Amino acid sequence: MSEQKKVAVIMGSDSDFPTVSSAIKTLDAYGVPFEVHIMSAHRTPEEAAAFSSNARKNGFGVIIAAAGKAAHLAGVLAAHTTLPVIGIPIKSSTFDGLDALLATVQMPKGIPVATVAVDGADNAAILAVQMLALSDEKLAEKLSAEKVNMKNGVAKKDEDIQKKVSELINK
Repeated sequence: MSEQKKVAVIMGSDSDFPTVSSAIKTLDAYGVPFEVHIMSAHRTPEEAAAFSSNARKNGFGVIIAAAGKAAHLAGVLAAHTTLPVIGIPIKSSTFDGLDALLATVQMPKGIPVATVAVDGADNAAILAVQMLALSDEKLAEKLSAEKVNMKNGVAKKDEDIQKKVSELINK
């Protein structure tokens, strides 16, 4: 059996850490190995390109890239690898994350970046786990179990709301 692939979590700035921390927690909860780094598409483009170019041979299976404002990081990383890259547009004070969303989602043909919601770090991690689960049955089982937990949680909330509605109209 081959060693489990890692997920790279790359932030454009340390100011992205509060948002990205939920992705880190999610990856850890699924038992997925990961590395976290700060690289800038604009200030350290050579380092970002080198990291991405070597990511596959260094044991990575997916790259998550979080950036705000111009948000070119995911595209720069995707340009230098054939691994899937997931972009997390980070909300900034300037345009509420719309600028980052548009920069992350508008990629040229041949350089795809899967993009989650603005500040959608949890979904980025789950999508990375789903990608790795294509060749890892244990991860697939964990994902299936979580879907059951979510379903049961909604059923419980519905049961609770039915009680509240009944109490409200029977007062």
